[in-house]
Amino acid sequence: MKEKLLERFLRYVKVDTRSDSDSVEYPSSKKQLILAEMLAEEIKQIGLTDISVDKYGYVMATLHSNTDKKIPVIGFLSHMDTSPDMPAANIDPRVVDNYDGGDILLDKTTGLTLKTSDFPELKQYKGQTIITTDGTTLLGADDKAGIAEIMTAMEYLISNPEIRHGTVRIGFTPDEEVGRGVDFFDVRKFGAEFAYTIDGGEIGELEYENFNAAKVLVHIQGRNIHPGSAKGKMINSILVAKEFIDMLPAGQRPEFTTGYEGFFHVTKIEGTVENAFIEYIIRDHDRQKFEDKKALINDIAGLLNRKYPDGTVKTDTVDQYFNMREKIEPVFHIVEIARKAIEEVGIKAKTVPVRGGTDGSRLSYMGVPCPNIFTGGHNYHGKFEYIPLESMVAATKVIIRIASLFAENYE
Repeated sequence: MKEKLLERFLRYVKVDTRSDSDSVEYPSSKKQLILAEMLAEEIKQIGLTDISVDKYGYVMATLHSNTDKKIPVIGFLSHMDTSPDMPAANIDPRVVDNYDGGDILLDKTTGLTLKTSDFPELKQYKGQTIITTDGTTLLGADDKAGIAEIMTAMEYLISNPEIRHGTVRIGFTPDEEVGRGVDFFDVRKFGAEFAYTIDGGEIGELEYENFNAAKVLVHIQGRNIHPGSAKGKMINSILVAKEFIDMLPAGQRPEFTTGYEGFFHVTKIEGTVENAFIEYIIRDHDRQKFEDKKALINDIAGLLNRKYPDGTVKTDTVDQYFNMREKIEPVFHIVEIARKAIEEVGIKAKTVPVRGGTDGSRLSYMGVPCPNIFTGGHNYHGKFEYIPLESMVAATKVIIRIASLFAENYE
């Protein structure tokens, strides 16, 4: 299983599937379709059926039940794209066998090093096989590790028919990293009653709640007057933008929050004296606190519009996704099955809130309750990303065990 996982993972990350947040097409980058077609062909070779790749790039396939029991159809999903925050072309992973527990040099040219002083959790993987970047790109474990784990689990179930399971659907989606992963996902075609995204972090993670999320665009209209005669007339939109930012609570920025603490995160700012633009994302697990954060944005805009001419500040707030806990709690047995699978593989389950979102959060509101399970990766979206191969093996075993536990639980 280790060899299969490693071979698949290294092959998948070589395909540049970086999504594009500025694109209006779907998928946002056509290169994602290259991996989609590659996976469809590989799925066929493994022996799954009902294989499809639609015009949006969604890959779906079926592992049919090998028992007469009446078992709910379950699904496993991962996304094909990688974050637009970091280059994803010419990925050249480094495989560190029998990791010695020390620092790992990533890039000899720049000296970039994965240091245990910065990432102390590295030490727990001493003696294991660590897959890292070469220090110039991200790795792509988010979420090509999940794809490799699902593919390997399906192949194992086909090769070991003595393991009883119901019908399993698998799906690979584009554009999760830009928040559009299930915009055109056909829930009816997928046909699963419950599903699991394999898109979490370090070994043992099990997640069934995530942020409520919104995107806020702030437009500021200034008044540009020659600085020699600007007194009492000029409105510098850059300085108004600074005022806006300074009026939000500094303690509620991402770098100062953890756990269930929400945040305001400024992701872009640009402007001139005449016009300025700020882009924010708002996150909170608690729905009321989430609504309060959106209201504060509007209150600040209103205050500045009273200080300056009305219409100086305009905000546009768009909800992106909501906390999946609301939809999963009524069918909480799917979380308990996943927890049991994790523990039976010999791992301590870590139930943590997702400080982000997954395709599963939106799918839960589309009628498919969908908790999230670890892939084993660390430090996603950057040059310090890495994943222990043994964690990938564990995730694969968890997928296999979930499928068999559903068969056992529905006698």
